[in-house]
Amino acid sequence: MNQGKLILDATCAPADIRYPTDLGLLNQVRRQTEKIIDILFDGFDEKPNNKPNTYRSIARKEYLKVAKKRRVTKKQRRKAIRKQLEYINRNLGHIERLEQSGAKLEWLNDQQHKMLLVVATVYQQQLSMYESNHQRIDDRIVSLTQPHVRPIVRGKAGTPVEFGAKLSVSYHNGYVFLDRLSWDNFNESGDLKSQTEEFKIATGNYPESIHVDQIYRTKENRAWCKERGIRITGIPLGRPPKVVDKATKKQARLDERFRSRIEGKFGEAKRRYSLGRVMTKLSETSQTAIAITFLVMNLSTLLRQFFACFYIFLRMKAFFVIFEVG
Repeated sequence: MNQGKLILDATCAPADIRYPTDLGLLNQVRRQTEKIIDILFDGFDEKPNNKPNTYRSIARKEYLKVAKKRRVTKKQRRKAIRKQLEYINRNLGHIERLEQSGAKLEWLNDQQHKMLLVVATVYQQQLSMYESNHQRIDDRIVSLTQPHVRPIVRGKAGTPVEFGAKLSVSYHNGYVFLDRLSWDNFNESGDLKSQTEEFKIATGNYPESIHVDQIYRTKENRAWCKERGIRITGIPLGRPPKVVDKATKKQARLDERFRSRIEGKFGEAKRRYSLGRVMTKLSETSQTAIAITFLVMNLSTLLRQFFACFYIFLRMKAFFVIFEVG
């Protein structure tokens, strides 16, 4: 027999990065290539005759000329991006020629070597988008210091795009469980079956109802739930009925009111437990910080329940003492 209610939803845990723009990102790439050129050139015991000219002061002025403008036309932005791409291409050529002249990448520390690989990838991505005149590319890097972060399109008012990890979460009996964490965007409707099976493993039975938003209500998910006697909330597929009885309207309101509990948990996690901005930098440490956030939230819920039970116990004990004395 099915028992209990399960709520499913997804959210994003934004990373602590500067809001990325193509021009700003290319400016950072150019500056990093200039630093790498300086390190490789200074590593020679006998310096070559001429240090590679990077035109860094001119490149910075070209960037600031557009970056400081309040309003920038598409043509001006595209021209500025092209110039930064040319500077970066020249700098990468200088790095390659320095390596051919005897410079060794071992002169770079691990962080600088990783940065060289990242800036080369960003250059190729930005060049590809510039040449195709598109604003999208797979595995797009939006931060040099956190190259694992990806743009997550949420489509919500105010923040249509967030930059961080996407989380697939389930909620039941007051507790929130992190079922999936990914730096790449994904369709959360594909997690409904696995999350429901995890609920069955934890409780011994399927839920009586699953409370989800529109994205989860696919034909496949509806059929899967129907086979197992699970009621999935929301409007049935097909042509809507001309007349909806009061009981159906009331049930829809109650379902939506119950589903909003997970939204409250997301707000609590982001405002009270700092999930609204993940301050860790590495992919592994960020995943750990996010998982610990949900652990602490559940421990807090458990503690509140314990104190509530303890308070009821004290009240009942005081009542029986008064009753015996009386």
